[in-house]
Amino acid sequence: MISVITAVHNQLPMNQLFMQQLKAATRQPYELIIIDNASRDGSGSWLERAGARVIRNQDNLSYPRSQNQGIARARGDWLVFMNNDVIPSPGWDQALLASMREHDLDVATSCGIERIETAAATRALRRRWQRITWMARVFGTSRSQLALMHRLMYPDWKAFCADRQRRFKGQVLNGFVGNTVAMRRAALDKIGLWDERIQAADFDLYLRVAKRRLSHGDIRDVHIVLDCFVHHYIRLTLRGKRTPFADAGQLIPLERKWAAADLALLPTLEEELP
Repeated sequence: MISVITAVHNQLPMNQLFMQQLKAATRQPYELIIIDNASRDGSGSWLERAGARVIRNQDNLSYPRSQNQGIARARGDWLVFMNNDVIPSPGWDQALLASMREHDLDVATSCGIERIETAAATRALRRRWQRITWMARVFGTSRSQLALMHRLMYPDWKAFCADRQRRFKGQVLNGFVGNTVAMRRAALDKIGLWDERIQAADFDLYLRVAKRRLSHGDIRDVHIVLDCFVHHYIRLTLRGKRTPFADAGQLIPLERKWAAADLALLPTLEEELP
């Protein structure tokens, strides 16, 4: 079973769209664990009624701390840390896990607007999304508005995803896209839990995996699965006021943990698929 772990703080329209699309797109047995960080708009209760297991926090907690709460409650052998502001492609779970098994990956991510097969293709996709995001500034981020933006971005979403699955079946690329991170539960024995000091947790995870590979040789670098596409609204729903993290005082920048030589291990957009 897959355990999908997702933290939320308000954003009820986005949470409703996410839940609807996740149910429609997921093919394998899964559980959805929601960490509700003191939502005031009924998100936690709505998601619970829709079938999620909800952990309720009295305060808004940081991303890595929320994910560790989810791990403690998860029952699956595969852990998927997924943002709430995403729409997964049909069969995303099958494609992601198939490539992880094929390439013996302990940690992998989906692809998306942030990164696809080449730097040029990624830039073209980003530019297309940027031309659409003005709608949120003008018309807001209701559930119907978010769905409309998605339809404008991908006029035939199923055909777009099916085409990617056909063209890039089984192909992976060194790197990461942080909105959907999959991990074998056994990988926790090698790299541990999320570092609760680092809000830029996907960057930190990539570096911890890379350092483990260099020191022990028992794990491969994090890779992007190119036939598993997940659309990300990329902070679009966070334009309004947010409650500060209750644990903000313990958060440190990536540069305080990692030396410059370690940070140089991070992939760049220019690293293209051979």
